[in-house]
Amino acid sequence: MTPTSPSASRSFLGMSPALLWGYVAIAFFMTGDGLEQAFLSDYLVTQAGFSTSQAGTLLTVYGLVVAIAAFVSGILAEYVGPRRVMAVATIGWIVFHAGFLAFGVMQHNYTLMLVMYAIRAVAYPMFVFGFVVWISYAAPQNRMSSAMGWFWCSYSLGVGVFGSYLPSLTIPWIGTVATLWSAIAFIAVGGVMATFLVRGRGPSISGDRTLRGLGATIVETVRMPFENVQLAYGMVQRMINQLALYGFIVMLPIVFTRDIGFSQERWLQLWSLVYLVTVFTNLMWGVIGDRIGWVRTVRWFGSLGMFAATLLLYFTPVLAGPNALLTAGAVVLFGVAIAAYVPLSALMPALEPSRRGQAVALLNLSAGASQFVGSLLVTVLWDRIGTTGTVLALAATYLVGFGLSFLLKVDQGALADADARQQPASASAT
Repeated sequence: MTPTSPSASRSFLGMSPALLWGYVAIAFFMTGDGLEQAFLSDYLVTQAGFSTSQAGTLLTVYGLVVAIAAFVSGILAEYVGPRRVMAVATIGWIVFHAGFLAFGVMQHNYTLMLVMYAIRAVAYPMFVFGFVVWISYAAPQNRMSSAMGWFWCSYSLGVGVFGSYLPSLTIPWIGTVATLWSAIAFIAVGGVMATFLVRGRGPSISGDRTLRGLGATIVETVRMPFENVQLAYGMVQRMINQLALYGFIVMLPIVFTRDIGFSQERWLQLWSLVYLVTVFTNLMWGVIGDRIGWVRTVRWFGSLGMFAATLLLYFTPVLAGPNALLTAGAVVLFGVAIAAYVPLSALMPALEPSRRGQAVALLNLSAGASQFVGSLLVTVLWDRIGTTGTVLALAATYLVGFGLSFLLKVDQGALADADARQQPASASAT
C-alpha cells in the first residue's frame, strides 16, 4: 500500500496548507494580467485607430512568446526553484507593462507596443507555470488532479472573474488607459505573496547548475516527447484545450459589440461569467478526474463538451440577437466544458514521475502554444473565411482531440508510487 503523506492527510480536497498563499498569489497576479484581456483588441481597433490585423498580430506575437516562455518556465523552476522564478517574473511584468503603456499605447507607437508587450509576455508563464511545478512536488501526490483543480480555480478567479469584471466598473469611471495602469498593483501583491508567504517542498536543487547544464536539461526535455509518445499525445490535447478561448479573445470583443449589438459593459460581464463558472468547475473536474479517470474526463466532457460549447457560444447570440440571458446559458456551458481538461495538469507529470518538472515544462509549452495557435488561426482565417467559418474551424479541433484521447494512457498512481520509492529509509524506520 502506498503510504499517505502528512500533506495529504492535512489537505482539503487536494489543497496543501503549505501552498495556500500560492493559490491566492495566482489569483492576484492573474487579475492584473487579465484586466486587459476582454477589451484590449476592441480598444486598439475602435479607439486607438489600429487595424484588426495589427491587433491580431500583437496578440499572436504575445502568444508565441508565451509558448516559448511557458516551456522554459518549468525547466527554470526545476533548475533554480519556483520562488526565484516567480519573484523575477513579477519584476519583469511590472517593468515591461509600464513600458508598453508609457512608450507604446500612450505614444501611439505600434512598434514599441509590439516589443514591450512581447517581452512582458515572458513574465506571465514564468509566474503561473513556475507555481505548477511547485504544486507537482508539494501537493498530495494521490490527489494531484484535485490540487491542479485548485490552481486553475485560482487562475480563473483572477484572469476571468476579477480580470474581466473589474474593467466593466473601472473603464466608465477612470478610463481605459488608467485601468491598464491599475493592473500593476495586483501584480505586485501577488508577487509579494509568492516570494514571502508560500511554503512547501520544491524540486531538489542539485547537480550541474551552470548554463551548460541548463542547456543540456532543455535538450533532454525536447527529446522527451519523442522517447515517450504519451507525452506528445498529452501535449496536443493541452494545446487543443484553449484554442477556442484564445481565438475568441481576438474575435468576440469585436463581434459581440459591433456585429451582434451588445454594449461593451454587457460583453465584459458575459466574458467574466466564463471564468466565474470555471472557478467552480476547475475544482469539480479535478476531483471527478481523480475518481472516474483523468483521460475519461478529458475525452467525454472536455473534447465533446468544447465542440458543442464553441458552436453554441457563437451561434446563440447570432440567432437570438443581443439576448443576455440566452447567451449567458451558452457561456456557462463553455465554462463547464473548458475546465474538463484540468486532469491534464496531473496526467503529464504522472507520465514522467522522476522528471516531473520537465514534464510540466512540456505541458506549459502546449498551454502557451494554445494561446499562439488560437490567436494565429483567427488572424489567418477571419479575413479569408469569415466569422462563421473561423468558429467552425475552432470547433473542429475538439473532434480531433476526441479521437486522439483513445491513444492516451496513464497510471494515475505513478506519482504517489514514485514518492514512496524515494522514501524507503523513513518507511523502514517506523
